[in-house]
Amino acid sequence: MVTVTSINALQSAVVRAERQVQQGETRVNQDAARLDQSENQLSRDRESLAQNQRESTQAARPALEPAPAFNLNRAIENPSRAEQALPGLFAASRPQVNSLGQTIGKFIDVTA
Repeated sequence: MVTVTSINALQSAVVRAERQVQQGETRVNQDAARLDQSENQLSRDRESLAQNQRESTQAARPALEPAPAFNLNRAIENPSRAEQALPGLFAASRPQVNSLGQTIGKFIDVTA
């Protein structure tokens, strides 16, 4: 036969079991939240590591060689004297002077 004490013992055992289940569920929920936080932190750490590796690789590359310095003394070509003279068509003719000291040019003054 079932006694009152055995029913009370069963009820208290059920209450304890329910409490333990609730505590277990609470722990599972807390662990799941911590796991999500850890995964997020791991993702951020991986991205930070990748960024640091890219920067390190870029810093380790040898610098580009600078362009050679220009020597401006040789930048302007100096042609020879013969090349510097103007062709005959563009050369200004020197005025000629006659015995009276007058300049003779293309136009001759005939009204003397």
